Amino acid sequence: MSVTKTAISALAIAAVSATAAVARDQVQVAGSSTVLPYASIVAEAFGENFDFPTPVVESGGSSAGLKRFCEGVGENTIDIANASRAIRDGEREACAAAGVTDIIEVRIGYDGIVFASQQSGPAFDAFTPSQWYLAMAKEIPGEDGALAANPNTTWSEIDPALPDAEILAFIPGTKHGTREVFEEKVVLQGCEDTGAMQRMMDGGMDEDGAEGACMSIRDDGRAIDIDGDYTETLARIESDPNGVGVFGLSFYENNTDKLKVATMGGVVPSTETISTGEYPVSRPLYFYIKKAHIGAIPGLKEFAEFFVSNDIAGPYGPLAEYGLVSDPELGAVQATVTDETVMN
Repeated sequence: MSVTKTAISALAIAAVSATAAVARDQVQVAGSSTVLPYASIVAEAFGENFDFPTPVVESGGSSAGLKRFCEGVGENTIDIANASRAIRDGEREACAAAGVTDIIEVRIGYDGIVFASQQSGPAFDAFTPSQWYLAMAKEIPGEDGALAANPNTTWSEIDPALPDAEILAFIPGTKHGTREVFEEKVVLQGCEDTGAMQRMMDGGMDEDGAEGACMSIRDDGRAIDIDGDYTETLARIESDPNGVGVFGLSFYENNTDKLKVATMGGVVPSTETISTGEYPVSRPLYFYIKKAHIGAIPGLKEFAEFFVSNDIAGPYGPLAEYGLVSDPELGAVQATVTDETVMN
């Protein structure tokens, strides 16, 4: 008897949730500020070309978007989370605990992280991960592996080839997926390249501890977290000629009249160098679909299929024109959406 009641209750809850979801006829999306402009372009085109309302697309960062995504299922939760990094195990656990068990991961393409500054500012033309580690690290190890506060205050102290300008970097806040890529592909790489990580481990630190120390960012005002989108970073750079900002390639390419970009490891960031893997600081971009909402929220699957269609996300589509590097396996991505294939 109790089993039957439980089954009936579960079915009733499901029916109520589905009914409530139908009350909302507009797809809701939130997450990465990097993916935001791409998703906004697609949403506008979708609204113009389909008999569904234009989806609502909000920013807030990858972590914030995935947190909202994992709040549960139903009308009061978002349908899609945009992310400039892959969903973490802890986030999937939070999703599962809230009843979000079937998640479709969709890779929309690739983007590069660039380092740009005022057109008329100091000659920040060429960087390496090592230089950024020495500029951003909270603590730097001595020869014995012991950590001490980062003494560097100007770029020329790090490398005489760099401008004699105060270190002032506007970097994505911790809720942004770009921050994780910046820490791992630039700061951590620089820590390894300088030998600092090895010195820490030689001094008795385990590998995880050394990695954490490598990626611990200074908090003395020389590294400024930007919690908003890239427009805030741009505004901060425009107000200080010494500022260097961390952006997605597409944002830089749409603001070349205001910004100049530096090479990283001797490679100019571009769609071509990112697509070949030559540029060292690139990453895949994603959105995540709540499968439980497909069929309940009108237009959700149609929007997702439109997003990754050849005409939109292909190498000659509007997203490529805006800076997205088209996924070479786009056909497989399209099949994932069409077949509603959930993550394992």
